Amino acid sequence: MIATLNQPFLRRVLFGSALLFVAGLAPSSSVVRGKEAPDDWAVKAPLAPRSLLLDASERDGRLVVVGERGHILVSEDGGQSWTQADVPTRVLLTGVFMQDGKLGWAVGHDEVVVRTRDGGLRWEQVRSAPEEERPLLDVWFKDEQRGLAVGAYGSLLATRDGGESWEPRVVVEGDDFHLNGIAQAPEGSLYLAAEAGRLYRSDDGGDTWKSLTSPYSGSFFGVLPLTDGGLLAFGLRGNLFRSVDRGATWTRIETGTEATLTAALEIGPGRFVVAGLAGTLLWSDGGGPLRLQEMPDRKGIVALARPDDRNLLLVGEGGVQRVEIAP
Repeated sequence: MIATLNQPFLRRVLFGSALLFVAGLAPSSSVVRGKEAPDDWAVKAPLAPRSLLLDASERDGRLVVVGERGHILVSEDGGQSWTQADVPTRVLLTGVFMQDGKLGWAVGHDEVVVRTRDGGLRWEQVRSAPEEERPLLDVWFKDEQRGLAVGAYGSLLATRDGGESWEPRVVVEGDDFHLNGIAQAPEGSLYLAAEAGRLYRSDDGGDTWKSLTSPYSGSFFGVLPLTDGGLLAFGLRGNLFRSVDRGATWTRIETGTEATLTAALEIGPGRFVVAGLAGTLLWSDGGGPLRLQEMPDRKGIVALARPDDRNLLLVGEGGVQRVEIAP
């Protein structure tokens, strides 16, 4: 079973019911562009790289990570140093997508959407709907204009003007399951990972969706399309599955852990790494069983990024940490 210690952390990731207390944060005001920041802007905090961070995106050598209290951090040296961005919100940010080295979007609680045009250093708020009480959990863009944001209670928002306006859409009529992650396959299909074992695929850029046969009734927190055409789905209690037919059928992959799995990344032909709570890492070398590694601090990992061929960034409960990719 999932350790009691990790259950509140998982709830924070999804709904922010009890944010981590991070010692040493700056006081309630900050300097933004040479002036005292308004009360609704993210506070500049020296220990922000060690705070709760929930997603990462890399484009053109620039890394952007997002997390609690509106924190957004930018690195141009592979995660060795970080600059905290100017962000006009203090809500928990849960997802980020960089279209290129300049343009990107981040989403979070209160249905907040913020956008950057300068590589992540400055952001503008383009949407906020706290009255909806539906946190957004992930975001994806097809190009500079068309994108999707997904979240709790079946929330699916679409934009066709770069985020200036958003319209609600329905994934499958009658479904209101939390949509935890969205991912695009190399051939263009989109996949959604949701609670209660729900998985969905779109072959038309998100206009319509098809429910996939699920191998499992527990929540999925992500889907990883692989370059060889395979597809991974991962979720609660160490459950990991692979499909070779676009989600029509699934095969269980033995993980040797009951830790909840929350992130995955391809690191080479036939090779991938899956991460989760309690500092769990599962390494695949393209054949044979997975190799289980547990980080010494046992802090939950909820996102992964690869700044170069040798290193991996672990993003989560302990902020950002660099580790060497297993040979």
